[in-house]
Amino acid sequence: MGMSLLSAFLPIFAKKLDPSEVLIGLVSSAWYIPRLFTEMPSGMLSDRFGRRRLLVIGLGLSAIGAFICLSANTIQVLILGRAIWGLGASFFFMSSSALIFDLFKSSRRGRALGTFQAIEFIGSLIGAPIGSFMASAFGYKEVFFLSSLLILSSFLISIVSRGLRMVHAENPKRAETSYFSEVLPSFKRRGLTVVYSYSFSRMLITAGISGTVFPLYVNFNLGIPVELIGVIVSIRTLGIIIATLISGYVSDIFGRKPVVILGTAFQSICLYAYTATSSYEGLLAIGFFEGLSRGMLLTSIMVLLSDFAPPRSRGAAIGIYRTFMDIGGLTGPILFIILFDKMGASFTFISAMLVLLLNLALMLTVRTPRNLGEKGFSETKLS
Repeated sequence: MGMSLLSAFLPIFAKKLDPSEVLIGLVSSAWYIPRLFTEMPSGMLSDRFGRRRLLVIGLGLSAIGAFICLSANTIQVLILGRAIWGLGASFFFMSSSALIFDLFKSSRRGRALGTFQAIEFIGSLIGAPIGSFMASAFGYKEVFFLSSLLILSSFLISIVSRGLRMVHAENPKRAETSYFSEVLPSFKRRGLTVVYSYSFSRMLITAGISGTVFPLYVNFNLGIPVELIGVIVSIRTLGIIIATLISGYVSDIFGRKPVVILGTAFQSICLYAYTATSSYEGLLAIGFFEGLSRGMLLTSIMVLLSDFAPPRSRGAAIGIYRTFMDIGGLTGPILFIILFDKMGASFTFISAMLVLLLNLALMLTVRTPRNLGEKGFSETKLS
């Protein structure tokens, strides 16, 4: 919730601080810049020393970054705060995802991760409209203040949590070392390589189109006010919540690949549809269906990663996965805002659609495992 309070208006706020397209893009990209150099080593460290330490550090850094954004009167300070905040968020999400993979065996991992992500996106669903209406009524700084308090609360909860301490002390999955070479992208590991490609492309479009171009397009080109953009973001998040819950169960039963293919095709259609309507109701409907498609991909791709990666190197695999994601998040806002400025909205959205279709073609070439018979932490303790 604390992260999503800003999602509907962040590029608009950045444009008010400085109209430079490159700096506006950097506000979104800064979320990913430091993570390029820390995701892989942090994944290996979590394999070696456990997930809790990095989770707590991540939430602490997120709180610091949020308070820096609160004090920003120039776009450069906003970029710095976003960079520190993004670094902390990467530690948190890497550790929390690895915990889910450790706790549940492959045949139940889809529904477990889907439930976790759905709860996470409920916070996003609540946050986006609250943030947009607060920005309209009180100003942008008040939204940053509320966001800072929420992130700080998360940090304090992680410090005192007995459950996190128990898992850290007793998790039998912790490896003596992380075999990094087992999860590097290569032609021999085509499944993992395609998953990494999906990670890059998904975040390229999420950060570049959804997080940067879309708010500018509907606000400046279509004249839709900030508070109504927040409603579109929330409707899209509602679609993500529904899809993460359902697709997790479906992928456990029918496999990950069909869900990934369907979600990719569905999102491609939605990206094209954004250019075919200028009505607010039409944007709401498309946003909901795009959310469904993104939720299908979000859960299934992550669980597919856990199926391909050996348990002893799972943290390292998540680190590589998130590094590809960070590269997409770094380049997406700058690339797509330049395309939007030079070539227009239709060309920009269609370009994103073609990127997705290329990944769909790659996924069709991959043979995927279904159930590795692996026990998770909870099943091991029960037995």
